[in-house]
Amino acid sequence: MNSRNHSRMLPLLAQISLLTPLALVAVLAGCAAGPDFKRPVPPVVTGYTSAALPGLTVASPGLYGNPQQLVLAPVPVEWWKELRSDKLTRLIDQALQASPTLAAAQAVLRQAQEGYAAQAGSSLYAQVDANLSGQRQHSNSAALGQTGDARVFNLYNASVGVHYNLDLAGGNRRALEALAAQVDYQRFQLEGAGLTLAANIATTAITQAQLASQVAATQAILRAQETQLEITHQRLALGQASQDDLLALQTQLEQTRASIPPLRNKLEQIHHLLAVLAGHAPGAGIPPSFILDDFTLPADLPLLVPSELVRQRPDIQAAEALLHAANAEYGVAVSRLYPQVALSANLGSQALTTASLFGSGSLAWGLVGQLTQPLFNPGLPAEKRAALAAFDAAAAKYQQTVLEALRNVADVLRALDNDAQTLAAQAAADASAQASLKSIQRQYALGAASYLQLLTAQQQAQQTGIPLIAAKAQRLVDSTALYQSMGGGVLNAESLVGQTPAQEPSLD
Repeated sequence: MNSRNHSRMLPLLAQISLLTPLALVAVLAGCAAGPDFKRPVPPVVTGYTSAALPGLTVASPGLYGNPQQLVLAPVPVEWWKELRSDKLTRLIDQALQASPTLAAAQAVLRQAQEGYAAQAGSSLYAQVDANLSGQRQHSNSAALGQTGDARVFNLYNASVGVHYNLDLAGGNRRALEALAAQVDYQRFQLEGAGLTLAANIATTAITQAQLASQVAATQAILRAQETQLEITHQRLALGQASQDDLLALQTQLEQTRASIPPLRNKLEQIHHLLAVLAGHAPGAGIPPSFILDDFTLPADLPLLVPSELVRQRPDIQAAEALLHAANAEYGVAVSRLYPQVALSANLGSQALTTASLFGSGSLAWGLVGQLTQPLFNPGLPAEKRAALAAFDAAAAKYQQTVLEALRNVADVLRALDNDAQTLAAQAAADASAQASLKSIQRQYALGAASYLQLLTAQQQAQQTGIPLIAAKAQRLVDSTALYQSMGGGVLNAESLVGQTPAQEPSLD
């Protein structure tokens, strides 16, 4: 190569040498350390139970005896309206707006959102600071090797500084990604709390109706036993009954009487719980009293396949958000192994008097670029391994959450079938008891049966009705449990409770 060509190549090589670091910075600035998050693969199973489920549940006569079928369909947002109870709908709507539990969950969500905004403001953008200072100094000329008297003077400074981290390895972006995942986690926690609250209120209202019916049935049995005991007293006086018969009836009556206070206590506790779930004090008299006739058993129940369930249930989505956060935190740990570049600039003025502080001769400026590369720090690889272990733990917890959700759905699906069979058997037993009672009533009308026999038949029919009440209520509870296990509808987290602006704590 001759000297002329060589002289032409020098500027080109110089340009390449200058552009190479800039290109490297541009490439690094567009990357983020660590792997990008990938959503977990949905379950490969297509069903929830090992054995096939029946197309329809067993039918039985009477209230809540209609068969139910599972339909591949999305879950309604306000699924509790499927129970066709206006009182329940109003109570749940009030609770979703007044519940302290939801208010606390929403406040935690706002905290996570503001934490993300704070981190974004301090890491994505350049930081600009203004500085204004004044100082009085005394200088010793002899100490500086100069002659002359010591000087006392004022020094004034006014400047604006700009600081920015280039974030070449993407550590700040990964940190923001982790905070965004935490925001998602708190949002799903809020949605899960709303779903749980609605399901708890529906289940508690059904339980209240069940207990009220059982208390009424037990009181009817007690009245029949009191009448039977009175007749036995009369028969004993006439010599037609023994003292043993009287004592046996007395024992049975007192046992029935003793069973009523525990039932009434449970009923009152359920009423108190319903008030608290709705966000009111137990003595406020807010929650209504429910009876089983207030509810309608849904004929069609929505069913999601497992691959859709994992995208619907708030607890699974929350576990996925934590997995996402752990993945981003791993990227933060990886980024600390790479160079960190920080830039800062300062522009201001410096003068001995305030009058000349902003004069033409007082300008002062400075530019600083800093590159930091860890050379020996054994703690950084350990942090990376710890973050990877945290990701593995989050992945295992996600898998366990999915398995528990699948088990929950499987349990509810089996309960729907088995409890329908239980209701059918209890309804058959009740029908037999009612038929026996009618037979005794006909015999009593013809004079072929005594009044005591009639009371005994009535008591047996009433006793058979108590487990029938429980079987009816259980079918309603099972339907509520299925809506909950399917993840409910997609609720808007911000609309679960009224927006409350943040208030500074009082210093009083």
